[in-house]
Amino acid sequence: MYNIGDYVVYLKDVCKILDIKKKYMNDTDYYILSPINDNSLKLNIPINNHSIRNLITIEKINEIINNILNIKTIECDDKNIEQEYKKLLNNASWEDLITIIKTTYKRNQARLDNKKKISDKDKNYFELAEIYLYTEFSIVLNMSFEETKEYIIKKVEEGVVNE
Repeated sequence: MYNIGDYVVYLKDVCKILDIKKKYMNDTDYYILSPINDNSLKLNIPINNHSIRNLITIEKINEIINNILNIKTIECDDKNIEQEYKKLLNNASWEDLITIIKTTYKRNQARLDNKKKISDKDKNYFELAEIYLYTEFSIVLNMSFEETKEYIIKKVEEGVVNE
């Protein structure tokens, strides 16, 4: 069981537990969650909901960063790319989010190199994957979103994260 003030991930969103309501509905205890990317939203979630999980650990973040270069990009045609993005986004594993980020970045760079406009589809999935990944990492690393993004890029460029 979590406590008021704890951060958790509900589905794909990092949330702060604002309150715990005892026997709130149907004699069940509920967490009152606020997604940190939308403070106006309050979610009432039963405490036994299996879609709530702990935040990632620093050790796991370092392991993922050390493995980023080994994470493959999506290789498929333009017609099917959005379907692949959706599938990976729904899985919302950290590796799947990185796959989306790497793929969309690569595709956008190729378009820019050819003096073409970047695809709205790639731009949107890139931004969504970044939000889900860096928001969770930023809470654990105690950094801002932008600092987290810069930290990960720097560590990947250096090649290794000290564990």
